[in-house]
Amino acid sequence: MNHRTNTIPPEVEYHRVLAGEKRRIGRGVLAIVLLIGGLLIFSIALTAAATALDDAIGTDGGPAYSPLIHAAGLASVAFLIPWSMLIQRWLYGVRGPSLHSVISRFRFDIFGRALVLILPAWIILLGVLYLAPVPEGTPWPNTDVLWFILATLLLTPLQAAGEEYGYRGLVFRVAGGWARGARAGLVVGVLVSSVVFAAIHVSTDVWLNVHYLVFAVGTALITWRTGGLEVAVVLHAGINTLTFVLEAALQQDFSVLADRSAGVGEAAATLGPAVVIVLTTVVVWMVTRRTGPARTPNNTDRPGHSEDRTRAASGASRGGAWDEGR
Repeated sequence: MNHRTNTIPPEVEYHRVLAGEKRRIGRGVLAIVLLIGGLLIFSIALTAAATALDDAIGTDGGPAYSPLIHAAGLASVAFLIPWSMLIQRWLYGVRGPSLHSVISRFRFDIFGRALVLILPAWIILLGVLYLAPVPEGTPWPNTDVLWFILATLLLTPLQAAGEEYGYRGLVFRVAGGWARGARAGLVVGVLVSSVVFAAIHVSTDVWLNVHYLVFAVGTALITWRTGGLEVAVVLHAGINTLTFVLEAALQQDFSVLADRSAGVGEAAATLGPAVVIVLTTVVVWMVTRRTGPARTPNNTDRPGHSEDRTRAASGASRGGAWDEGR
């Protein structure tokens, strides 16, 4: 990566930005451990602060899961955005903004088009799912309902983006560099990032784990094919935000959403989102099939045809990563 720009060379696909002459598996494992460790620290610290603030403002006797606790949980995951960038810069010498996309910026045009197409699909799906009878709501004050909805609208898109930057961004790239070739790196990157994403949710329910794996594999493939995280962020933020808003409006117990024990998942609740993910992946694949993954705005290479040129160009510091000092 040139020190005067923040642009990835045109031969390098998104998942191969951290690939070098050495596989550096140990460094990659450290990056994943730091990512998860940071998430745990953020969650513990922000939840403790929210609990203390609840006590200070006199919300004793209210629901254990308060709007402040909700906001703290969302914010702790949102911090994965800068944390992922910092880990990449520290361990691989690659600037954080490259996590946005292959052109090292967030492409709002792609984000906007994805939002227009994907958000209606989530609205229709959740509308159908919530037609079924729901449990009696928790007796929240109207102000709490409003605070839950406000926190959801402001922070859930960032929470969803945090997971995408962490798992479809950093982990996908880290594992994508463990194999010698671009195709093998894609397989390893998708598998490792998907397993880590499912494992971090700590669920013992079969259907929930199927949901996490389908979601992770689909968004990883979409990230590869589009050369960035924008569409994956829309998919993730869309379903999370709408679900939380509906739960808050219906005054449902948010702790139920956090229950991932065996038996809580349902086939319908899993298959519905899976259909949206699979269809989105197919559409993205079809749209990009002529040019292959969007490595750069002017990409004309097809997948896998540039691996030799990538290796020849590789020569950055710390074992071949695209460092800004080249």
